[in-house]
Amino acid sequence: MVERTKVKQKEQVNATVTESSATEVSKVGIITVAAFGGLVGLWSLASIIAGMAASGGPLAFIGDWFRAVSGM
Repeated sequence: MVERTKVKQKEQVNATVTESSATEVSKVGIITVAAFGGLVGLWSLASIIAGMAASGGPLAFIGDWFRAVSGM
């Protein structure tokens, strides 16, 4: 009598991940810092424009700034 045996073959799949979680966290951190930097830049630009409008123009704004810094 001939004996037969079943052989199960296992397939191995090797997946390599090129990006680690530290890389993803760094990307999120950089995007967050850049977004807040952009918001601060827009806020400062809006403040300068509002200051010029309140002073009456760019030259008056510069004069008012010097008076505010020097305390006169």
